[in-house]
Amino acid sequence: MRRLIGPVLCCLGAFLVAIGLLAQFYLGKALLKTPLNVDEVIKVDGTAQVPNAKGKVTGDTPVLAWSIYHVDTSLSDSKVVSFQNSQCLVKNIGNPVGCVKANDPQNRLLSATTDDYATDRRTAESVNDPKYLPAGAIPHQGVINKWPFLAEKKTYTFWDDGTQKGVPATYAGTDELDGHEVYVYDVKVPQTKMDVAEGVKGYYTDDKQVYVDQLTGSVLNQVEHQVRTDLEGNPVIDLHIKFTDAQIQKLVDEAISNGKQLKLIRTIVPIVGYVVGVPLFLIGLFLTVRTRSKPATA
Repeated sequence: MRRLIGPVLCCLGAFLVAIGLLAQFYLGKALLKTPLNVDEVIKVDGTAQVPNAKGKVTGDTPVLAWSIYHVDTSLSDSKVVSFQNSQCLVKNIGNPVGCVKANDPQNRLLSATTDDYATDRRTAESVNDPKYLPAGAIPHQGVINKWPFLAEKKTYTFWDDGTQKGVPATYAGTDELDGHEVYVYDVKVPQTKMDVAEGVKGYYTDDKQVYVDQLTGSVLNQVEHQVRTDLEGNPVIDLHIKFTDAQIQKLVDEAISNGKQLKLIRTIVPIVGYVVGVPLFLIGLFLTVRTRSKPATA
C-alpha cells in the first residue's frame, strides 16, 4: 500500500498543475469574449430643452430613453458578434413605459433610431465584413456598445451616432460607481454642421463621459450633454441624460459577478493548481524514488 502513495501524489500533483495551466493559458483567454446571448435594455433619464409650437423654450422637460441591444445569432460566429440596436427618446409625460408611436397624441416622441453593426468578440472593435451585417448596414468605426476586456488607460476610437463617425474617447482617470472602480473616458464632438432633425440643417455638439468596467469592458454609465441648433442658432434640442440609478446598480452588480467568475478562472485556479500541485508532485516523486531504492527485506 505504501508503494502506491508516491505515484498517487505524483498523479494528483500533475493533474492540479495541468488544471492551472489550462485555466491560465486557455480557459482564461477563451472566456474573454462577448457572449452571444445579449438581449438587454438600457434605461436612461434626464432633461431636455425643446422649443414649443411657437418655437420658444420654456424650461427643462423630463425625458426618458431606452437603448435595446439584441444579438443576431444567425450573423454571429466564434469571432464576431452582430448586434441589432434601437434607441428611443421621449418626453416623460404620463410615465411612458416604452417608446411611443410617431403619431402619439401627446407629442412625446423626440427621436427613434435603429442601427445594425458587428464587433470583434475580443477587442470590441467594429467589423464591417458584409457576412456579419444585414443589407444596408452602414460601416462603423471603433468601439460602440462596450470596451474591450482588460480596458487600457489610453484613447480609443468611439462611434458617435450623431455624426456617424468614429471620434476619440480619451482616458480621463478613475471613478467609483456604487463603490466599484471604473475607468472614465471623455468623448467630445466639436460643433459639426449636419442635419439636426428631419429636413433641418444646423449644428451639433456632444460631450460624453463613459464609465467602463476595466475587466469586462462593460459600459456601466454614460453621461451626455448634446446640443442641436438650426443654422441661425435657434435651439432644436439641448439634452442632458445619463443611465438611471437602478440601471447603474444593475450593471455594476453584473460586472462584479462576471468579474469574480473571470478572476476565479484566470487567477485563483492557476494559483491553487501551482501552489498545491507542484509540492504534491515533488513529494510524490520523492516517495516513489525512495520506495524503489529501498533494499528489499530478507
